[in-house]
Order: sequence, then structure tokens, then C-alpha cells
Amino acid sequence: MEKALPNFDSLMAPLQSHIDTLQKHFDAHTLLEILTAQQWLVMASGRPIPKMLFSEFWFEGEFCMLFADTNLGKSILAVQLADSISKGAAIPGFHLQAAPQRVLYVDFELSDKQFEARYSANFKDHYAFSEEFLRAELTSAPVGSEAAGQFETLLHNALEKAVVEHEARVLIIDNITYLSCETERAQHALPLMKQLKSLQRKYDLSILTLAHTPKRDLTRPLTRNDLQGSKMLINFCDSAFAIGESQQERRVRYLKQIKARNVELKYDSDQVCVCQIAKPSNFLQFQWHGFGAEFEHLRQQNEEERASKGQEIAALKATGLSNVAIAKKMNLTEGTVRYWLKSSTRSCKQCT
Repeated sequence: MEKALPNFDSLMAPLQSHIDTLQKHFDAHTLLEILTAQQWLVMASGRPIPKMLFSEFWFEGEFCMLFADTNLGKSILAVQLADSISKGAAIPGFHLQAAPQRVLYVDFELSDKQFEARYSANFKDHYAFSEEFLRAELTSAPVGSEAAGQFETLLHNALEKAVVEHEARVLIIDNITYLSCETERAQHALPLMKQLKSLQRKYDLSILTLAHTPKRDLTRPLTRNDLQGSKMLINFCDSAFAIGESQQERRVRYLKQIKARNVELKYDSDQVCVCQIAKPSNFLQFQWHGFGAEFEHLRQQNEEERASKGQEIAALKATGLSNVAIAKKMNLTEGTVRYWLKSSTRSCKQCT
């Protein structure tokens, strides 16, 4: 009686297991690069010092975020930055240290006709952009990609392909919502930020992403808590700044630094950059007007509003909530909560 030949799959199983083990071992050893601290310093010293792309707000090689409420001019400023960097010409009032670089501006907001309206005089006499300024629009998603949950993956792949094919050095995304519809949740925001950081490091890019703020109290300063969505977004970026709406005049805006890693915060609440949106000819732009304190541009509370806010904070404190929890609930800073509680305590002592 002939002996049965061994099953092919049974012969391959141990080999495949060995291959999988070797692959895991290889991946583990290539995932991290480990050097001494001194070696890192020596290696870093051979790299060029990052140069300013937009004063202290954004440096070369950084992943930066710009956020503001709707209709405050995020896209206007972003296009102005793309124009400035692509030409190597600083925006008046601000600093640019880098040489001209190719910019890829991915525009998920405006149609080509809306873009033309902003950068022409009544659809004539078009503004002269540099050939190094590339603008991209979304065409259409492949049929079935959204239903299958593949659209975001396709979009990220398209971004990487565009960066490589056009040799872009700067990537501006207007806005981040289109890269992931679930940025409010950490489990969705984390993969998104990892993908962008990976893209930045892989191709040594300078990235600027635009994002929204939810409805906010115009009587209080801008903080990182005003960025719409998960805090994972701002935790992963290198720098961030915001556009605030001035209560002094309709077209006046101010720029405030929220996060920085290359430098100390220079444009904080004590010194914000004040600008005005204008279109002197065929280019809608931010015009620098100087510096100011943020409180000068905030809406002033009346006595009734101040008393109401103090009572709400005191009531929440009475329930046992910490200052941090109250700040999160009321979308305030912890320092503001502490200030109100101290003020309330002083008032009570005076009453007795």
C-alpha cells in the first residue's frame, strides 16, 4: 500500500511561521533608531537651522496649525502665506528667512471661480502668482469609496503622490476636516496626525493645516481649548496660532501664538499682531497694523454677565468639581476659574 504524501500546507506552516517571526524581529529593529544623546547632538548639528516662514509663528520643517472661527480669514491668510513663500518675499510687517520654495496648496474650500474672485479685480486683471505656487482641488471620489470607508485612505495616498510628483517643499491643507470627518474623537484624530507627521518627516516638509473653532465666548482670550475637535490635534503639531476677531472694527483681526517648539511664545496675550483684511487692488490680504494687547480686542462683559459667570463657577465648585474640570466644562482656562473663585471669596469676606 502506497504511503500518502504529506499535505503541502502542513509542510509550509512551520516555514511561514518562521518567516513571520523573522519579519517581526526585523520590523522591531527598524522601527526605532537609538543613539546616545551626544550622538544625536552631533548629527543634529549637521542639519541646517530652521528658518522662519512666517515670523515666529511657523518655521521650516514644522507641522503647524492655524485655527479660527468661520469667516475670519483663515484661507485669505493661508493663500497669502503660500504666495509669500513661493516668491521668497516676506509679507510686510512679518519675517521670512527662507528662499523661495514650491508650495502645494490643497484647497477643499473654494471653487476656481471663488478663488478667481478673490485674486482679480472684478474677474479681470488677475493677480500674478509664482509658478512655484501649485493649487489643488478635489475632483470626485471613486464610486463606492466612501461607502467602503476608503475615501480617507485614497485622499492621503493622493496627497503623498502629489508631493512627490511635484517636488513640493511646503504643503498647506485647507482644511483638516476633509482629511478625516471624525477629528473630534481621539481614536480618529490620532491616526490622522500620525499620517501627516509621517508625511512631514518622510519628505522633510513644512506643513500648515487649517482648522475651525467651535462657537466661542468673545469676551475671553483664545487658547488651545478653542481648537475644534480632539486635543490630539494640537498635541501632535509643532506650532499653532489662531486668528481672533477684534471687537474694535469689523475687518480688524489679531494673530496669537498658541504653541511653539523652536522659540518661546512671542505673540501671546500681551502682544498680538493686529491686522486688517483689505483688497487694495486684485489681492485679498491681511495688512499688518502693529501690536496690541489681546484684551483690547475682546468684547467687554457688563456687570450682569460678570455676576452670572461668577455664580455659575461658584455653583460648579460647590458640587465638588476641580478647577480643571470647571474650566473644561465652561471652556475657560484653569487660571480664569481660579481668578473668579478668588474674586468671589474676597466679595464674600467684604460682605461679612
